[in-house]
Amino acid sequence: MASNMTTYTNTTPAAQLDKATLNKVVWRSLMLQASFNYERMQAAGWEYCILPGLEKIHTNKEDLAASMGHNLEFFNTHPFLVTLVCGIVLSLEQAKSDINTIRAVRVACAGPLGGIGDAIFWFTLVPITAGITAQMAIDGSLIGPILYFIIVFGVQMGLRFFLMNWSYNLGTSAIGTLTAHATQFTHAASMLGVFVVGALTCNYGGTALGMVIPNGESSIDVQGLLNGILPAFIPLLLTLMCYFLIKKKGWSATKCIGLLLVMGIVGAIFGIWAGDYTALVSVPWHA
Repeated sequence: MASNMTTYTNTTPAAQLDKATLNKVVWRSLMLQASFNYERMQAAGWEYCILPGLEKIHTNKEDLAASMGHNLEFFNTHPFLVTLVCGIVLSLEQAKSDINTIRAVRVACAGPLGGIGDAIFWFTLVPITAGITAQMAIDGSLIGPILYFIIVFGVQMGLRFFLMNWSYNLGTSAIGTLTAHATQFTHAASMLGVFVVGALTCNYGGTALGMVIPNGESSIDVQGLLNGILPAFIPLLLTLMCYFLIKKKGWSATKCIGLLLVMGIVGAIFGIWAGDYTALVSVPWHA
């Protein structure tokens, strides 16, 4: 069977892939998770990504079948950085390297990219961009969501094209270059992301208590007391609550959003949260 081969039938290195083929691989990488499943994760999307390159490299049908077979094995990496793996694997396929070597390299460079990608995008770029542009949208600016799309999509696409060409030209040496300081880089980016999320919680967390305790001629403003102890204390508590539920209790982000929605509605009805809700109550439901 072709899938059990350890070496290709035609071991003569293939010609360099042209720019158009590499660019096609980059655009196809957007579909990496379109067929995501818990058996092989991103394997089907990965196969779809690199197939244009494999078809040009392996003119022998048996070799092409063998290549498609082992590239359909378990695969999982960060979707924005996948083109780095594409470039390395395609360079090995072009050199007609041993199939087991290609397997090992694919797994070795896919894993660390998950942590690096999370640190760059989910913990740093996306929170910072969302925090800035969300406030613009809240202020009524249409530029907010448009700017968010331009920045996040623009950065990831620029990185996809760069990594594709860079890793394909460097081959396996790209792995050492990228992972030389991967641990330190991931830690630094994660710390920056946590710092930014904390700052966003303080600056944009608008939840405040509306409870006032009668005390003779002057009432006690509970939120005012909290502000004297720690400003934005309530947003901090809500953030830590969500962190605890997700990290320790295994809640999904959707469940946390649902809980916050219920807390907001109940709190508004009983006057727990600060705000004037009389206008909402006075509006007829059919309006």
